[in-house]
Amino acid sequence: MARDPWAYREVAVESEQDPRSGGLRIKPMAGQAYATSMRVQCSRAMRDPALYPPGTRFLIRAKLTDRAGGAPYLYAHHGDAVKLLDDKEAASFLDEYRRRRI
Repeated sequence: MARDPWAYREVAVESEQDPRSGGLRIKPMAGQAYATSMRVQCSRAMRDPALYPPGTRFLIRAKLTDRAGGAPYLYAHHGDAVKLLDDKEAASFLDEYRRRRI
């Protein structure tokens, strides 16, 4: 089945330490249409603390989905390009996101 390019949107996400598992988890950054508690399914490399420490911010292309009526989550294809965001780029992206919503 082919991927629908219109279903994917740019989303700013960040890594954080998961208190339950102790590993890293990826979550949407605050200020977007997605809850910061929402799960993000993405490449394992993004969750590798040897490559990216906790607090690393990324810009990904993701789509909102659910599996068999379960809780909604964001899905980013593992082969898609990922951009690292510094503080200035993240603030700029979130500011631009807010302007597009008005």
